[in-house]
Amino acid sequence: MPTRVAFLGPEGTYGEQAARALAELEGLPNLELVPCVGLRSVVEHVVSKRCEMAVVPVENSVEGGVTASLDALWSHPQLCILRAVVLPIRHALLSSGGLKDISEVLSHPQALAQCSGWLAEHLPDALQLPTSSTAEAARMVADSCFRAAIASRPTGQERGLKELAFPINDVAGNRTRFLLLKQGEPLQRGDLASFAFSLHANAPGALLEALTCVARLGFNMSRIESRPSKRELGEYVFFVDVELIEGVDGACDQLIESLQPLCEHLAHFGSYPSSDLQLN
Repeated sequence: MPTRVAFLGPEGTYGEQAARALAELEGLPNLELVPCVGLRSVVEHVVSKRCEMAVVPVENSVEGGVTASLDALWSHPQLCILRAVVLPIRHALLSSGGLKDISEVLSHPQALAQCSGWLAEHLPDALQLPTSSTAEAARMVADSCFRAAIASRPTGQERGLKELAFPINDVAGNRTRFLLLKQGEPLQRGDLASFAFSLHANAPGALLEALTCVARLGFNMSRIESRPSKRELGEYVFFVDVELIEGVDGACDQLIESLQPLCEHLAHFGSYPSSDLQLN
């Protein structure tokens, strides 16, 4: 039977590149990639067991956390993280027309934001239209002389589009971290651990007390991010990544145990390996 892995489609997205890299690193046999419309659908495919795994972007070095992915993780604590990859993001401007003809630019909202400076300088009057993915934007601009898409070079080649400019992302070191998710108990097999928690009350020092648990055990906190709980104004959920200490067994369990009394809800997504990828 094939291993079905959901990703943000259509074919040609950065999500597909990440999914193929993650599958290779995991040694998944008989891979079947399943493109989905929207990140919510990607996660629902693994939650409903239509797919065994899912690949989602979780943070970008320029635009920060991908809120749809963070909210999905909090909503489905039965998910765990198998592995992460960090993918360099290099955007191209693609079209069937010329640069002087472009009046509309289409792409995923994150890609538009990552290229906002370039667009302001070179296409200041062009209307920016959000799409569900960069590959979907490329599909929508095919055969149009006044529309352009922000997407990857391979996507433009697959769609037969002209490359009007490359790279156009404002930050040369633009990178996105993708997670490979599945249902099941959190694993303990890597150098990075992720968890999320909400506190019992919005009180002075409550968050500091929780973070002191991290510091007391000698962990380096590589990321912290907050999201509204969606229950009431001023109530937040905190997402934290910590770097595990090599050769120290059981430290992650100690951290979860020390955090538990301080938290209203605590979701542990496991410890997992993370790899940096290079694009040709």
